[in-house]
Amino acid sequence: MILFPAIDLKDGQCVRLKLGDMDQATVFNDDPGAQAKAFEDQGFEWLHVVDLNGAFAGESVNGAAVDAILGATKNPVQLGGGIRTLDHIEAWLAKGITRVILGTVAVRDPDLVKEACRRFPGRIAVGIDARGGHVAVEGWAETSELTAVDLARRFEDAGVAAIIYTDIDRDGVLKGLNIPSTLELAGAVSIPVIASGGLASIDDIHRLLEPDCAILEGAISGRALYDGRLDPTETMNLIGTARRKAS
Repeated sequence: MILFPAIDLKDGQCVRLKLGDMDQATVFNDDPGAQAKAFEDQGFEWLHVVDLNGAFAGESVNGAAVDAILGATKNPVQLGGGIRTLDHIEAWLAKGITRVILGTVAVRDPDLVKEACRRFPGRIAVGIDARGGHVAVEGWAETSELTAVDLARRFEDAGVAAIIYTDIDRDGVLKGLNIPSTLELAGAVSIPVIASGGLASIDDIHRLLEPDCAILEGAISGRALYDGRLDPTETMNLIGTARRKAS
């Protein structure tokens, strides 16, 4: 299992939202590069970065902050938020982003996602953000009639590297991951799934390391890491022990 620490960017700062509400943002660090380096120093192997302003604007807004992150860490970075054209995808990959996350465009223009997967194999992820089981788009401002499983199945044979599944009703409120819905999605497709939204404590890590969660690629943690509810050393030791046992 991979634990992806999250850096959500709003106005150039590292923030966490509550239930996806931009008006309920808590600033945790005004130096995204320093935060990225801190996560690397704590032993994390990946970074999950979201341009929140970009998700609402439909284009990248926090580019300078992302550049600072790329300059501060050697870890691979997956980036989402406002990336909706092939040119934007190509530009971010050329800058050093390892994996681009496509969310709204996956609903609006699935053919673009499939073309991106063809052009950039292994480097395109799909972000599926759900409220009450239905997919939300435009920075979670709109909810569609499409279910998370229906959307995921559209890309079953497209070459998507991963699906990042976020339960909006749990995001930023430390309720714990929605394991049943995440496992339902993971069982419906062959694409690796990453759990997101609500990871609250070491109990969630223990749950993710149980046998039925072995089909998941990993999980994303935000607020729990920032406010100290999840200790990085304890967490990475636990994951490392599980990996050694598995091998």
